[in-house]
Amino acid sequence: MTLYTCQAGYESLLIKELGEKTAEKGIGWVFGPEASGELCFAHMGLAAPVAVEGRSVNSLSGALADYFTGSTKNERFEGPWPYCVESSSAPGLPRRAKTVAEGCLEKIRGRMSRVAKLAVIGRPAPGRSRGLFAYLTGFDGVQASREVQAGGQRRMADDPRAPSRSYLKVEEAYGILGREPARGDIVADLGAAPGGWSYSAARRGARVLAIDNGPLKAGALDPLIEHRREDAFLFVPARPIDWLFCDMVEDPDRVIALLGRWLGEGWCRRFVVNLKFGRQNPLRLLSCAQDLRTSCSLLRARHLFHDREELTLVGERRERPGCS
Repeated sequence: MTLYTCQAGYESLLIKELGEKTAEKGIGWVFGPEASGELCFAHMGLAAPVAVEGRSVNSLSGALADYFTGSTKNERFEGPWPYCVESSSAPGLPRRAKTVAEGCLEKIRGRMSRVAKLAVIGRPAPGRSRGLFAYLTGFDGVQASREVQAGGQRRMADDPRAPSRSYLKVEEAYGILGREPARGDIVADLGAAPGGWSYSAARRGARVLAIDNGPLKAGALDPLIEHRREDAFLFVPARPIDWLFCDMVEDPDRVIALLGRWLGEGWCRRFVVNLKFGRQNPLRLLSCAQDLRTSCSLLRARHLFHDREELTLVGERRERPGCS
């Protein structure tokens, strides 16, 4: 079995994504079979976790350190390795997880100083990773694993100049895609107001076409951002551009069709698009989004750390023969 973590309150959607084949669940976690592909609602999947117990923080951190050192006897560490200890969001558990993580690493440092110095604290990049991963499902129990399948979701640092907190979503999405706008890139931000996503691209030196009839605010009033008061669904770029951004409170089927048009016409190379599912079935929307794969060399769907009732699609358009 695999221990999957997710945003609290979305366990039922993760269970449905796993095909209802689950053994146990709690706040922010689900035990289920190993998934054959990428999951949208799972943040991390701890492979074949081992239960580690202890009544106190010291005994828990010691038992976790024992698990790690015992499993590394024949292993060589040639470079950085991920170290991540998290917990359910039940009252008091996040603080306990932080203390256990600090205590465990200190104990590892006392036994394997060189290895401990190579530890990289926090969630790893998307994909399969080997290191030490632990999740507190309760005060006296930790599920520990040496391997994890990470979705790439993570908490992002706020920026007081950002026009809105939606800024955090696009910042997080870059990590899922593995790319971000660069100096000289051209970005079309559909439904831009108040400008959080436009601000994110402009601060990296990209030129932004902010398409929205509403006003831009704060950091989005940047010389690199050109505000066009137009209907985002009718906007057509004069030439192919580097990035399509879209975070509109609109019918998600209409937004999927809009993204399909941009990909089909070859109007963008990369995209970050949000689908507000609200009362709609998000798994149906995920299935509809899969139809875009024929136009994409990469397509990932995630329920981000900073998402609520929405999904985020990131990807790259498949280059046509003879096109650059």
